[in-house]
Amino acid sequence: MTSNPGFEEKLARYAELLVRTGVNLPEGGKVQVNAPVEAAALARLVARAAYRAGATDVRVDYNDQHLALALYEDGTDAAVDFLPEWDAQESEHLVTDGYAFISILGSDPALLAGVNPDRVARRSKLSAQMSRHVQKAIGGFEVNWTVAAMSTPAWARRVYPDLPEEEAVARLWDDIFKVTRADLPDPVAAWDAHLSRLERLTEYLNGKQYAAIHFKSGLGTDLTVGLAENHIWQGGAETAKNGIRGVPNLPTDEVFTAPHRNRVDGVAVASKPLSLRGQLVEGIRVRFEGGKAVEVSADRGEETLKQLTLTDEGAAHLGEVALVPASAPVAQTGTLFLNTLFDENAASHIALGRCYPTNVQHGENPEALRAAGGNDSLIHVDWMIGTPDTDVDGITQGGQREALMRGGEWVVGELSAAGAKA
Repeated sequence: MTSNPGFEEKLARYAELLVRTGVNLPEGGKVQVNAPVEAAALARLVARAAYRAGATDVRVDYNDQHLALALYEDGTDAAVDFLPEWDAQESEHLVTDGYAFISILGSDPALLAGVNPDRVARRSKLSAQMSRHVQKAIGGFEVNWTVAAMSTPAWARRVYPDLPEEEAVARLWDDIFKVTRADLPDPVAAWDAHLSRLERLTEYLNGKQYAAIHFKSGLGTDLTVGLAENHIWQGGAETAKNGIRGVPNLPTDEVFTAPHRNRVDGVAVASKPLSLRGQLVEGIRVRFEGGKAVEVSADRGEETLKQLTLTDEGAAHLGEVALVPASAPVAQTGTLFLNTLFDENAASHIALGRCYPTNVQHGENPEALRAAGGNDSLIHVDWMIGTPDTDVDGITQGGQREALMRGGEWVVGELSAAGAKA
């Protein structure tokens, strides 16, 4: 991995953080770890941390992105369009049996750049269709789960192309440890303080029940996002239906809720590239009208982006709007991670596709979710629109504007930039 002194100690604290703060594994709990093959050392540490927490079972499923590349480059159309039914059924059984899920990311964000985007789109849609029940169960927090990452050579080379590979891997690890607070003596205590601040933010926004949120940035974003009826802001820790409170994303600095699928209007311009289906999509510009993306363009990867919005009827509508301060730890690194888990926590963002049912009161009922304006789709893809000059207003039910962010920072009472250091 790296020869940096103290690295093994930080990595062990990181693994402990995934178990104790990420999924908050209880005595007698079970956990499924999904990780790239390069993450074996970290997965073993996670297993040890889980067993120390009293786990009764730890399972690890390794994946290799190069097998997907082999399929797309050398596989027949029949192979691209085939997935065995039991593939999704296995995950469904894990959910039913109450397993917690720890997903470790680290793939090469541009490995599939030269692949026919139609083949990738077909395979992605098939996979989404087969795993629909699992994704809805996880999105609905039927079990506790967390998503984290590890520094792999392929990813590190993309993030730091001017550094030798070993230095790039070490630099990326330093960034990961910093933004997840794993470099601190007591990461769990640090996260407790951070989660308290995010909880105050969600309480403030839920009390307001704004009709819409308006974004304005120097890049050209001028977007009004109407919010679902009886929407719920979330952020930081979440309590799953099994009663366990964990942190779905490590890192996380966002507070988010569900847009109204038919009440989004204006232009959204991406502030960062998007790693999508193994390709980088840059210079995204989308115009929304009546909730739907009616004009979609990008300087690079445009066809991949357009294919995404055609996945199904809901793919051209929004399922999430999230607010993130420009001073968030991920942004402070100055690193473009080319990975949504990190980049979305450096900037306010929106997501095409399905909403989280937990973002709407009684959202576990599909009819109630739809009536409130929640969106459904096979996809959920976040992309960043926030900048250090972005202004965000909350629009009340009576049409008045109230400042939420100025220059990318919170400006609401104790939650302003002055209190953001907590």
